Amino acid sequence: MSRPAVLFGGPSPEHDISVLTGLQAARTLTGAGVEVDAIFWSKAGDWYQVDPGMEAADFSEGVPARGRQLRFEAAPGGGFFLKKKALAISAIVNCCHGGPGEDGTLQAALDLAGIRYTGPDAAGSVLGMDKLAFGAVVAAAGLPTLPRALVTPDGEPPFAGPFIAKPRFGGSSIGIEVVEDWETAVALAGSSPHMRRGAVVEPYLPESRDLNISVRTHPGFELSPIEAPVRANDSARIYDYGQKYLAGGGLDGSARQIPAEIPDDWSESIRSMSVVVAGLVRARSVARIDFLQEGERIFVNEINTIPGSLSAYLWAEAGISRAQLLQDMLEEAEQFPAVTFVTAGADGVALRSASSIAAKLG
Repeated sequence: MSRPAVLFGGPSPEHDISVLTGLQAARTLTGAGVEVDAIFWSKAGDWYQVDPGMEAADFSEGVPARGRQLRFEAAPGGGFFLKKKALAISAIVNCCHGGPGEDGTLQAALDLAGIRYTGPDAAGSVLGMDKLAFGAVVAAAGLPTLPRALVTPDGEPPFAGPFIAKPRFGGSSIGIEVVEDWETAVALAGSSPHMRRGAVVEPYLPESRDLNISVRTHPGFELSPIEAPVRANDSARIYDYGQKYLAGGGLDGSARQIPAEIPDDWSESIRSMSVVVAGLVRARSVARIDFLQEGERIFVNEINTIPGSLSAYLWAEAGISRAQLLQDMLEEAEQFPAVTFVTAGADGVALRSASSIAAKLG
């Protein structure tokens, strides 16, 4: 008999937050009468089956003492194995934030193994994590977004500083800094461990504030109330990782205004743009879309395809419990067809008609 699994952790800067999200999800589903497997992905990249009732402190030093190592096979008939026995998984609740758990790597591996999962597919995950590509796609769709430029030693952006420098691939404001000039951005990109795979800059708007909304796609497409996060420090130049996850007892306890006290036309604009953005990224399950507001202008900032705490605090404001949110996510994933790969056209004709490989090499 198959049953769902909650997967969390991973080799990511957001590893710890992912553990919290995963343990919350496992505890909630268990409390709702749903039997689940809990799969911990270590920072070293190994997999472990763990007790879904564990506490966060059990993972503070890495792999918990009672974890049982699993083997993963990314192939038809593959999946997770405890010694020689495969875990019978109906679908995975993906609680991995950032890194390979959110950027399409894990999604592609699960697709190869024929395992269903929550969140977008591999292509949507890649787009959601790549800030340069995401910004370009949003702009091409005609939505307002700040211009972004790739940080390279021999280039310069078509807009003036100061800038916000960001890892091209990453989330939760980790590694993001305000820099005054291009030279500083280039130096930061060359020294920050979070920018080894690339960095982007965009104009810094000192008077801007964040406005966020969540979308969910089952049982039907729905938008949450809009939130306005409150910066813990009035002098903070950006809403950073510490304010999101470390202040006020974590993301669920962070200071925020829900619903945001904004004009109706702003709210309508955010909601209509969110529908478009969700479609561009092929959002599935639950996602959070972040906006920046300065004066009368509202810009699409980014999408979090696997948001912290799965944005449960936003849906609670809409009367949807965490248990209901997770059960709806699971139901959608279990009903969604596992990925199959098309081989039509690969009929061997080109191989049979080819001359020798040496001749092909010229």
